[in-house]
Amino acid sequence: MAFLTEEQLKEAGFKSIGKNVSVSDKASIYNPAYISLGDYTRIDDFCILSAGEGGMDLGRNVHIACYTSLIGKGKISIGDFAGISSRCAIYSSNDDYSGQFMTGPTLPSEFTNVTHKDVTIGKHTIIGASSIVLPGVNIAEGVSIGAFSLITKDCEAFSFYFGIPAKWIKSRSKDLLKLEDEYLSTTKIN
Repeated sequence: MAFLTEEQLKEAGFKSIGKNVSVSDKASIYNPAYISLGDYTRIDDFCILSAGEGGMDLGRNVHIACYTSLIGKGKISIGDFAGISSRCAIYSSNDDYSGQFMTGPTLPSEFTNVTHKDVTIGKHTIIGASSIVLPGVNIAEGVSIGAFSLITKDCEAFSFYFGIPAKWIKSRSKDLLKLEDEYLSTTKIN
């Protein structure tokens, strides 16, 4: 996997770029002026980041794995140390599927009823492969989402969720918070 150079990242016109950011040269980035990338963030091959008016903020040490898409007009925020596995889709905009309106981006807005809502993914959250997050969802700190899950509602901190739609399974350990402190203190990269 080839990553864009620091110069290429600056030329792309991102809102802000942290240090040691890795963005694949095979990723597709739309509206970079609305996208902030934190320190040590990595975006892999064939990802799509399409920021709308709300923008997109990725914290430090965030990993967006291959074939993942982050799309929509609402703001998408991903907290520090979060990981989004391969083939996930995070939407901050969604068409109306009722049949009362037409759908698709090729139509004027008076014929559609698109919902735009912010999505927040908390610090230390991990989202399993092929999962989907819908507009308006707040995934709290430390949440673990099992593969192939559909997230339609908010998720409580330090919990496991799984299913279609995703349901609470059990609590998750907070030991990773100690490891975060150790990592930040030993690497001196605050």
